[in-house]
Amino acid sequence: MRRGRMMSDKARKLFEALDLDHDGVLTREEVIIALRTNGPSLAASGVLPFWGVQDVDDSSALFDRADQNGDAVLTLDEFAAVVDRRFGWS
Repeated sequence: MRRGRMMSDKARKLFEALDLDHDGVLTREEVIIALRTNGPSLAASGVLPFWGVQDVDDSSALFDRADQNGDAVLTLDEFAAVVDRRFGWS
C-alpha cells in the first residue's frame, strides 16, 4: 500500500472510517455521507480535526482534489496525499 510515499496512520484510519462499504476505495457519495453523518464522532475520537468536519460542497471539493486520475474513486494513496497535507499530518 505504501508505494513511493509514506502516509500517516491518521490518514489510513480516516480512510477506513470513510470507506462505508469496506471495498478499499472511496466514492464521492461515501465521503459526503460519512463526513456528514460520522464527522462529529470522528472528530471527537481524534480521527479527524474538528475543523475538518465539512459541508457537502467542501467534502466534494476535497474529493475532487484527491481524485488525481479522474476515475471517480479514491485509493488510499490518493486520499492520503491530500489529507496528510491538508490536515498537517505529514
